[in-house]
Amino acid sequence: MTLRWNKRTSLAALGMLGLFGVALWIGWGPSGDDASNPPSPENRQPALSLAGTAPDGLMALQASALNPLPGQCREAGCSTLAYGELKRLFDYYLSTVGEQTIPDITRQIQQVLAENLRPAQLPQAQRLLDRYIAFKSALLRLEQEYAKKSEAERSLRARFLAMQTLRDNYFNAEETQAMFGLEDANDMDALARLEIANDATLSASDKRSRLATLDQQMPRMLREDREAPRAVIRLEAQIAALRAQGAGDDEVFGARAKALDTAAAGRLAELDEEERQWRQRIDSYLSDRARALQRLADAPDSEKQAALADLQQARFNELERKRLAAYEP
Repeated sequence: MTLRWNKRTSLAALGMLGLFGVALWIGWGPSGDDASNPPSPENRQPALSLAGTAPDGLMALQASALNPLPGQCREAGCSTLAYGELKRLFDYYLSTVGEQTIPDITRQIQQVLAENLRPAQLPQAQRLLDRYIAFKSALLRLEQEYAKKSEAERSLRARFLAMQTLRDNYFNAEETQAMFGLEDANDMDALARLEIANDATLSASDKRSRLATLDQQMPRMLREDREAPRAVIRLEAQIAALRAQGAGDDEVFGARAKALDTAAAGRLAELDEEERQWRQRIDSYLSDRARALQRLADAPDSEKQAALADLQQARFNELERKRLAAYEP
C-alpha cells in the first residue's frame, strides 16, 4: 500500500531549511524542451514516486467544473476556476522535481487540465500554471539573494514579507486568497509563536499568556485544519478499541461513517484491505526468506544476496522493494 501525504510545512521549518520550500528547484534551468505541446495520454510517464496515488485536488476540480458552487457561473462559456484545487494539483506534480524536468511535469499538468476542465476554463488554467511555475522560479532566486544578506536582514519575518511582495507580482487578490490563504494563516501563526518562544525579554508566564491569546485569535479555518489530524487520530484509536473488542468490518465502517461520512469510511475501508493484503505479502515473503537463508546457510554471502534479490524482484515492484528493509530482521 502506498500513501501520499499532502504536507503543509510550517514557516518555522522552512526558515530552518533556509529555503521558502523550493529546495527541489535548485539546479533547475532551461532544458531545451518545449512545454507547449502536451503529449498524448499513452505517452505520459508519471514519476515513480506518484505510483499508487491520486492527484491532489483532482476530484474537487472535476466536481467544480461540472457543478459550480452557488454564485459561480454555469453557462457553457463559464471560466471560473477553483484556484485552491488547481494549486494542489500543480504541487502534486511539481513534487516530482528531481525525478522529472520542469517541462516534462508541465506537459503532464497541461494534459490533466485539458482532460478535466471546460474548454472555456482551460486557457485561464494554463496561464495560471505558467504564472505559478514562474513564481516558484522567482522564489528560488529570492531565497538565493537572501542567503547573501546578513543574519539580521534575513529574519523569517523579513523573508516571509518579501515572499508575499513577490507573490503579488504574479497573482491577484482572489487567486492569492484561494491558493495561499490557509498557508499564510498557518505561517503567520507559526511565525508569531516562534517569535514569542525566542523572546528573551518575556517571562514564562508572559509567553503562556501571549500563546493563549494566539489560540483565541486563531482563524476558524486554521483551527479546523489543525484539528483534523487530531480528529482522525482519535477516530482510529476508537477503531482500534472496537477491533480489540471483536468488532467486524461493518461495525468499523459504521463508526467511521458516523464520524466522517460514507465516502471517507469507504476510502478508509479500502486502505484497511490494502494494508491487510500488504501484510499478507510481507508475511509470505519473510517466511520464504527465512527458508531460503536456512537452505543456503553454508553458501557464500554473494549467493545468499543473489537469492534474496531474486525473491524480492519476484514478489515486489521497485518502489515496494525500497520498503522491505523496514520489515526484515
